[in-house]
Amino acid sequence: MILCYLSAAAFTSIKLQMHIPLLPLIIVISIYGAINIISWLKLRHRPAIAINIFFLQLLIDVVTLTIILYFTGGSTNPFVSLLLLPLVIVAATAPRHYAWGMAAITIACYTLLMFFFAPLHSMGDHQSGDFDQHIVGMWFSFLLGVGLIVFFVVKLADSLREREQTINEAREKALRDEHLVSLGTFAAGAAHELSTPLATMAVITKELQNDLADHPEMTEQTRMLREQINRCKQTLTQISARAGQSRAEGGIQQPLDSYLNDVLQQWRLMRPAVTLQPQWYGAQPGPQIVVDDTLSQALTSILNNAADASPQQIEIIGKWDNKQLQLEINDRGAGLDEIAQAWIGNAFFTTKKEGQGLGVFLAHAVIERLGGHITINNREGGGVSVKIQLPLKLLMVNR
Repeated sequence: MILCYLSAAAFTSIKLQMHIPLLPLIIVISIYGAINIISWLKLRHRPAIAINIFFLQLLIDVVTLTIILYFTGGSTNPFVSLLLLPLVIVAATAPRHYAWGMAAITIACYTLLMFFFAPLHSMGDHQSGDFDQHIVGMWFSFLLGVGLIVFFVVKLADSLREREQTINEAREKALRDEHLVSLGTFAAGAAHELSTPLATMAVITKELQNDLADHPEMTEQTRMLREQINRCKQTLTQISARAGQSRAEGGIQQPLDSYLNDVLQQWRLMRPAVTLQPQWYGAQPGPQIVVDDTLSQALTSILNNAADASPQQIEIIGKWDNKQLQLEINDRGAGLDEIAQAWIGNAFFTTKKEGQGLGVFLAHAVIERLGGHITINNREGGGVSVKIQLPLKLLMVNR
């Protein structure tokens, strides 16, 4: 707008040869520019601006344009139609009473300009075409008004689309959080109910291990069975832990590379038949983080899906620095069809015959809670690639 005002003043003075008070105009435009700079510095980091502040900014635009028009012919100035621009913006974005308020203000300004203004005078002969100059000014005003309205309306439409997308994402997050609360309640109840049967199974397997001490093959099988039972008990203990416990109180500090190796080691106990060779690219030892059990479960779930799809060909690639961790888990399974690509990550959607559809859903929730995101795509040559980008800010040890 400031550039438009300066261009219009230069065009009127030089091209149309009209006598206009340049000094007052420069002072008004300079004050207007200072107000805009101050507003920009104060508001640029705000995620949202209150409607009152927004209306005040547009009101400043109207007042400034009215003062400029006062010095340049008032209502006889062809650029008076620019008073409609703030009204268009308010009508498109603000509640109805703000639009009516802006309409009343612009009408009042236009009415005042009909009676109070500094007349424009040509520098040359008054009979040399004042009306033609007025027509040219109206054309230029129309051209400028069209350009400004299109520019602002397009920007407003983009902003409205972004807001709609933000609202949709917030709605989806609320639904996902509702699912998570339900799952958490169910998991806590299931953990309580399963604790007794697992304890009984642990006692029986210990007795079987003692009874079969003379049969090495059976002893090894009962030992593996007891390890799996102990792992189930450990998982249930973590589920039953009190909600809201901070990581700083209950977490373990560990280098990032060591943490990733521990996750893979625990996973290999569950899937000993799967071959997996990690590839790490980053400083070792890595940055110190506080171990997050939910992240471990998320990674385990993704690895299990890869192993189910392609038990013989799985690779995991990790890259990190002091700010971000990037993980890529690749398999050579059948890949994802169009429906699976569209729905994967939603609660209770699964491509497995006996799956629950919760593994990828919970992994998405955990990664996003930590500020990261997951992308799942088909690989060239077959299979699926899961890429995780995770900022380490929320996992870093506070120093």
